[in-house]
Parts: sequence; C-alpha cells; structure tokens
Amino acid sequence: MSAKNVLSQLEIIPTGYKTGAEVKGVDLTKSLSKKKQKILRQAWADYQVLLFRNQILTDDHLTATANIFGGVRGTESRDMFLKGGYKAGGKHVPSRAHFSFISNLDEAGKPTERNAGLGSVEVDWHTDQSYTRIPNAGTLLYSLKIPDNGGGDTSFSNQYLAYETLPLDLKEACQGKYQRHDISRNSVGQVKPSQRLPKSLKEVEGPDHPLLRVHPVTGKTALYLGRRRASPGNYIIGMNQSESDAFLGQLWDHATKDEFKWTHRWRVADLLVWDNRCVMHHRSALDPSKPRVMNRTMVQGEPIVAPWDDADAA
Repeated sequence: MSAKNVLSQLEIIPTGYKTGAEVKGVDLTKSLSKKKQKILRQAWADYQVLLFRNQILTDDHLTATANIFGGVRGTESRDMFLKGGYKAGGKHVPSRAHFSFISNLDEAGKPTERNAGLGSVEVDWHTDQSYTRIPNAGTLLYSLKIPDNGGGDTSFSNQYLAYETLPLDLKEACQGKYQRHDISRNSVGQVKPSQRLPKSLKEVEGPDHPLLRVHPVTGKTALYLGRRRASPGNYIIGMNQSESDAFLGQLWDHATKDEFKWTHRWRVADLLVWDNRCVMHHRSALDPSKPRVMNRTMVQGEPIVAPWDDADAA
C-alpha cells in the first residue's frame, strides 16, 4: 500500500474561509480502506469542497473517487452532457459518456476566447446541472493544463450560510417557492445545441426546483438558486417576470457575498470535489492565448427535498 494512504498520514486542513478543505496524505490512484473513505465523506459533509493536490488520475481513477462520494451519475435523456463526453473544443465523444473535457481550445486544439463550451471567458455563479430533473450531487474537476500566467480561478460560495443569514423577510418569502430552471443556455450564456432561446416565461423549459433544499447527509437547509440568465430565464413559479426578476435579484446579491466565498487557484494535477447541493461556483476569465484543459465527471444525485416536504412528512 502506498505510504500516502496510511491512515496516520491522512490530514484534513480547512482553508480558513467559509468553505473548503485540503486533503493530504491520500493517493487516489490506490485503493482506500472503508475507514478512510468514511473520513473523506465526513470531510465533504463538513467542508463542502475538497482539494487533492498532485494526483495523476485517469478516467478510472476519477470513477473510483466518485464512487467514494456516491457514484458516477447515470444518464438522463435531456442532459446534453450525459449523452457523451466532449473533446477539447467541443467535439462529441459518446464513448466518454460520464466525462467531459472542459477547455478553452478550439477544434484545432488551439486556445481561444470562445469555443463550443466555456472558452476563456468568465463563468457566472451557478450550480452544475440544476436544469435537470435530478441534479448531480457533486462535481469532480481535475486539472490537466493550467495557464502559466494565472486566471481561471474557481470560487465557491457556501449556500448553507447564505440561507442562514438571509434577512427574515427574504427567508420567509422563500418558503414554499419553486423556481423554473432554464435548460436553454450553458454557464456562459450560450444557447445549447438543440435548444432555443425563450422569448417569454411560458417558453422557458426545464424542471421546477424549490428555492430551499435539505441536504440528505447533514440535514441542513441551503439556498438553491442554480444559475441566472438574462430574462426570460429562470423564474419563480406564480410570479410575473418583473416580480420574479426583482426577488431573484435580491437572493443572488445575498448568495454571492464575499463573506461566504473561498477561491482556489489551480495547479496542474489538482482535483476538486464539490457538493452542488450546498455550494455555488464561479470561474474567472483567463488569457485566451494560454491553454486550460480540465477533466470533469459528476456524482449521482437524489430527488430534491424542500424543508416544507419534511414538515409535511412529520
């Protein structure tokens, strides 16, 4: 067994911010005992985002790591990502159905500002796959190429704290509310293949999820906003467009306050594992002349439970 996987060498080191911890003394290319896996799951519940540095990982290693936290997500017919992975530049690869390369490369493999995916531009605050019926529980993002001049940092915002610190009037206003999650656009606002831009709230397609969700492991309530796009896009069921935009604007302003955040500056061979059920994330822009290539997979989710669902069950 690798010396890195000796239990006494395992360390969980909090970032010192409101979310995130680094895991040391673990080699994810080697098998982990049930006890060490349990420790990692508890750390994920405690800190929402885990960082593993200096890991040389294949798809198989990433699958094994995802299995620690709940298993690689299965397919869902309306989820473009899960119909097949993508090469750098956006080329479809059905054989990698559970993986996707997130890059700023074009079809020729050269870095660019815009491509079929996220390109080099800023990626707004969002929660991965919130526009699916059963969103993923977590995301694994592994760095293969990182710009040598910085940029492309990933920030996280703790949505437990966002909910707990909501002004009382907003907290009460969230009770019983559901949001339509627009499926039409990706995380940089580009219209997805086979989708069309909605021209009214009636044309917005996607599932309806509660504004608040109860974490199935911690039992804590988090604010769940998904992503925000120019209206018409995500909206609150039962509100007109102006009412919904104003209400969501207040929630977004609160949910992305600096006091809830931690920012990770990437190195090659870093792996981040984050919990989409209780954090949102954001990526800064990067130099479009420098390559950035990441390998991503998802952790299987479960049906969303709202706090009022628990009350009804009681």
